[in-house]
Amino acid sequence: MQVTADKTYWLEHAWLGTHVEPGVALEVLPGGRIGALRTGAATPPPGAEVLRGLTLPGLANAHSHAFHRALRGTVQVGSGTFWTWRDFMYKTAQNLTPDTYFALARAVYAEMALAGITNVGEFHYVHHAPGGAPYADPNAMGEALIEAAAAAGIRITLLDTAYLSAGFGEPPNRHQLRFCDGSADAWAQRVSALTPRGDALIGAAIHSVRAVPADQLATVARWAEERGAPLHVHLSEQTAENDACLAAHGRTPAQLLADHGVLGPRTTGVHNTHLTDADIALLGATATGTCMCPTTERDLADGIGPATRLQQAGSPLSLGSDSHAVVDLLEEARAMELDERLRSRTRGHWTANALLTAATADGHAALGRPEAGRLEEGALADFTTIALDSVRTAGALPRLGAETAVFAASAADVRHTVVAGRHIVRDGAHTLVGDVPSALTEAIGALRA
Repeated sequence: MQVTADKTYWLEHAWLGTHVEPGVALEVLPGGRIGALRTGAATPPPGAEVLRGLTLPGLANAHSHAFHRALRGTVQVGSGTFWTWRDFMYKTAQNLTPDTYFALARAVYAEMALAGITNVGEFHYVHHAPGGAPYADPNAMGEALIEAAAAAGIRITLLDTAYLSAGFGEPPNRHQLRFCDGSADAWAQRVSALTPRGDALIGAAIHSVRAVPADQLATVARWAEERGAPLHVHLSEQTAENDACLAAHGRTPAQLLADHGVLGPRTTGVHNTHLTDADIALLGATATGTCMCPTTERDLADGIGPATRLQQAGSPLSLGSDSHAVVDLLEEARAMELDERLRSRTRGHWTANALLTAATADGHAALGRPEAGRLEEGALADFTTIALDSVRTAGALPRLGAETAVFAASAADVRHTVVAGRHIVRDGAHTLVGDVPSALTEAIGALRA
């Protein structure tokens, strides 16, 4: 039986994974998936909604800490390292409640939609009230994030994070008490009460090898394996973490994770900055993914990760905005290539198509949605359109739209964002939240107050 399309979009130019195609008619079926995709449509079909510019699959932000958005601009005074930045982050985390977190995350996710992001992986570890006491609903903070994503119109994979210690053999400090469930078993019991629904998936995360004792890593990995859920972990972001792990266990963080069954194709290491040759081979051999967050890694002076070598070894790449120094997945894609150019003093490590694939299909797969990130029949009808006539993109050759998107455009060039066939951003305005700058100002002001 033929299913009638709910809606038809006419895409002036569409990136189809390997090339840009002019004149594409895209049908959206009931349920929000792509039906027929017809190329060679020189003019819009009758009744079609016209999207001028370059349409891409919706972007996937594979690593987010929503509350870090409140730090933007305020942590740029003076000098320091990741560890001094972390002190500012802890102070902000202490002011979060389920209500203030909902308001902030709703505004942050709306900012993401304005940037063409249709799916976010929220690495969530602020679970309890200050001091560590659970809320009446132990998952109140996670539920606030799920509701915020729905209110902003984007999909979410809530990567509920186990965070149990301050370091190897150290109990959580006073700031970390609200992150801590006490044990991996208690974490698993709490997170098991969360259920996927609508546009929300539930995944797992290990904050880091310093924050989850070695003998409890397998519990988190087993929870994710039993549910076929994505599993993410901050990995070798800092040399201090590597040194402490070697001192405590006589092996690198990647080797420790391998010993306890954490690595594998459903697992994504976030940052993967300071790896040994053996670590890179291990991640590649297990098909463990790598989520690079270049704007945060440079903002925190973390270093440049070996992304080219990881991909060559067999580790799929995805991208995240992490601390939200900026929210711009096109900038993340561009920065990954440009950082590698600075380090190697050569150009062209990835094609524009490869960088867009990291920002789309491979990012969605890392978040448990392999059916997203492609403009093809049967895929989720999630896509975003970039203007080709802005001051940044004007004069570009449409057939080189992928290159224009990655190396010239920015989040400011996003004109439309569609999720499940529904306009979330139309002509640069958010259809659900409305005045996103005001929503951000109000939510961040409430935390500072």
